[in-house]
Amino acid sequence: MARVLVTGGAGYIGSHVAALLRERGHRVLIYDNLSTGHRDSVLGSDLVIGDLADTPLLDRTLRDFRPDAVMHFAAFIEVAESVRDPLKYYHNNAANTINLLRSMARAEIGSFIFSSTAAVYGNPSASPLTEDHAMRPINPYGQAKACVEQALLDASRAQDLRYVSLRYFNAAGADPAGRLGERHDPESHLIPIALKAALGKRQRLSVYGSDYPTSDGTCIRDFIHVMDLADAHLLSLQHLADGGESDVFNCGYGRGHSVREVIETAGKVTGREIPVEAAARRPGDPAVLVADSSKLKQKLAWKPRYDDLSFIIRTAWDWERKQA
Repeated sequence: MARVLVTGGAGYIGSHVAALLRERGHRVLIYDNLSTGHRDSVLGSDLVIGDLADTPLLDRTLRDFRPDAVMHFAAFIEVAESVRDPLKYYHNNAANTINLLRSMARAEIGSFIFSSTAAVYGNPSASPLTEDHAMRPINPYGQAKACVEQALLDASRAQDLRYVSLRYFNAAGADPAGRLGERHDPESHLIPIALKAALGKRQRLSVYGSDYPTSDGTCIRDFIHVMDLADAHLLSLQHLADGGESDVFNCGYGRGHSVREVIETAGKVTGREIPVEAAARRPGDPAVLVADSSKLKQKLAWKPRYDDLSFIIRTAWDWERKQA
């Protein structure tokens, strides 16, 4: 049993990971300022309400709880917003992460699991993407995450720090048991927007760009069920507990789905028409992002259980109807 501090554990992915940690017998403390998270999403975990910029509180929390590892999810996630307000993203996603790492160093805590992103690759020159593809982010969201990855690499060479950086592709779906799901406000992710439109909670779904160099002109993304993603975090925790070296892993299924394909599948799952409107491309959106996750499967023995777009959407649909 490990003691794990989960920053951002009241948010979408962090809450699913925290729930799985508890199920596997680990002791969890969530640290979240609740700016985008939800108090009821912590379920049975202890909660410290605090900001990563609050160094005294962060130092005290680490000193008192003495975690074996820190899992870090506390970040802003909207690509388009990062283009409009880049300093917000550099401050929270980069500077506050550095503040967390400095607090960990003072507390002599040396295991760190980082929530990174496929956005660090930018417009990739290959597909599917392996971890050795160059990082060339094209938006401040991806750039801030890439800055942290470089800081982790440098810090691990200079001090007692081992880390795993998990580069998420498109996390989606909800806890199959119905306890947790996606609750962003405002919502900007494709699947929950499509489902809200199916429920009549939104007038329509906007398709941002239909002239990309893809089979149907819309962006292609690799959607991974949030519980398969959570499992990758627990395998990373075990890897570090076993003395494993710092590493970087892609998290996806290796198969892309276009925006139009997702909308069509959502229509089949819900049995409802999803109203759609055409919109201009969003700045910072690459055409195709698909993962090669062979390394995660080989080195950490990751075995995804929910690799099916219809199942992903079904769990999200059950969650949306429960909220409605």
